[in-house]
Amino acid sequence: MTYINLNGTLEKSVSDKVQIQNRGFTYGDALFDVLKFEAGKLAFLEDHYFRLMSSMRMLRMRIPNHFTLEGYEKELFKTLEANEINGSARIRTSVFRAGGGFYSPESNQSEYRIEAGELPQAVDSSCEIELFKDYHVSSGLLSTVKTNNRMVNVLGSIFAQENDYQNAILINERKELVGATDSNLFLVKGEKIITPALDSGCINGIIRKKVIEQLKIKKGRLVEETAVSPFELLKVDEVFLTNSIIGIQSVDRYRKKSFQDSVAREVRSDLKL
Repeated sequence: MTYINLNGTLEKSVSDKVQIQNRGFTYGDALFDVLKFEAGKLAFLEDHYFRLMSSMRMLRMRIPNHFTLEGYEKELFKTLEANEINGSARIRTSVFRAGGGFYSPESNQSEYRIEAGELPQAVDSSCEIELFKDYHVSSGLLSTVKTNNRMVNVLGSIFAQENDYQNAILINERKELVGATDSNLFLVKGEKIITPALDSGCINGIIRKKVIEQLKIKKGRLVEETAVSPFELLKVDEVFLTNSIIGIQSVDRYRKKSFQDSVAREVRSDLKL
């Protein structure tokens, strides 16, 4: 039996039902955060918590007084314990605007739901990518928030599955690289490391932030957050993806181009991912 944490109350998942007036369901009026539990620790908890609070403020959701860092940590561990998870786990927190209404909500109060599931043993595998060009991500700061509107990511993932790729790279309306369907994107060209800027529409990823911080510590490493053309994928030496669950994943191939993985291995070791 698995349990979810709904506003601090543990509920059996078999009895969990989406209320028809839930704004996360009816309007996508919700956001989410995913973090990793490993070796008894919640990875980068403070970063995840403060990003969640910042996102709620951007979406004009009221933050409950009890929703402190310490209170949030307690609810995460309560959910893990209820599901008897001791090994590695993926924890997803969903926050949605409470109450009903149509486009104009009746309330800006917020509610939350926490789910936890064990992660399978990590297996190193090749990663081949391709551009997804059918639809684009809108540039701008709203796209940096992990809202429930992930349709482009879903369609990009289906495209990758149908064509035997391990991931797809999304672009914005300016035909700039944004990131992968579930990850941030880094390109290595000589001593320069390039990643799409936040105003391109990429997610404000926690591991993205940690990688940039670590690379800036290294002497001789120039990190650029900038607009990136898809043509750069054929010119660079290395490509890697980052998110809170996979950590850092090297890309082996894009079309006829094969890549190295030295920087990815170096940063993965430095950050102990």
